[in-house]
Amino acid sequence: MSSMIKIAVDAMGGDNSPKKIVDGIIHHQKYNKNIFYKIFGDKDKIQNLIDSKINFKNFEIVNTLNKVSNEDSPLEGAKRGKDTSMWLAIESVKNKDCDIVISAGNTGALLVISKLNLNMIENIDKPALSALWPNKKGMSVVLDLGANIECSSKNLFDFSIMGASLYKSLYPLEIPNVALLNIGSEALKGNELMNGDVNVIISDGFTGNVALKTAEGTASFITSELKKALGGNLIGKISSLLNISNLKKFKKRLDPRLYNGAIFIGLDSPVVKSHGGTDFIGFSNSLDVCCRIIKGNLIEEIKRNI
Repeated sequence: MSSMIKIAVDAMGGDNSPKKIVDGIIHHQKYNKNIFYKIFGDKDKIQNLIDSKINFKNFEIVNTLNKVSNEDSPLEGAKRGKDTSMWLAIESVKNKDCDIVISAGNTGALLVISKLNLNMIENIDKPALSALWPNKKGMSVVLDLGANIECSSKNLFDFSIMGASLYKSLYPLEIPNVALLNIGSEALKGNELMNGDVNVIISDGFTGNVALKTAEGTASFITSELKKALGGNLIGKISSLLNISNLKKFKKRLDPRLYNGAIFIGLDSPVVKSHGGTDFIGFSNSLDVCCRIIKGNLIEEIKRNI
């Protein structure tokens, strides 16, 4: 078990949990045999869902009925106590029982509880929320996506170091190219950031969060309108059949489940946030992000770059 990647999983966070979480683990384990999942939540429900679909050597269930609610404020989530599935999952990383923690639960509470339990990396003042976005040539790392509304020049500089480190740990053969997303008078203000020449995009948390919500909404709108247009009449249906291969590629490119898994970066242990509304495929993809972070030695990469 010592050679296994050990993932602490908060099984009670997000929509349709713990079923979505367990189904995601089952799907992920089919293609990743050398992973150990330490699952925190309602043991009876989780055990029934897992049944015999995963080798018993690859998981452990820690029974806890208390959980952080999606409706809790960050402070309320932290005040629910040290016996919630979220708190115990984070604590297992703090105690070095697991390598990384993941939750699809309350984002604010996850950040607060993580900061209460985990130390910051030396010389980093604030953690940032980072995620992957598609660009014309591949993928970009974007941060901060909402953890910090006010950011100093040092914070943004730290984000650039952490973002470049994250990109390098996920894509070891690529070179990180960093750019700042902001409002200013310069000629390049962000409209060329998605052409693929830049793969690490830095912003304050307010700007990043607005950009994230806009991008998610736009992608959802385009795919739904395209589906409606191609399925609405006979000509549309014939057109969709003739272009089915290209349409499948386009739909896959915009599928948010492929980019699920944001990272709280700057803490001395990695914390991953899965989208609360994703399905088991999306959660499985976020588990894959966890594995890539550990294999890429993200924390050591940040410390080395600083």
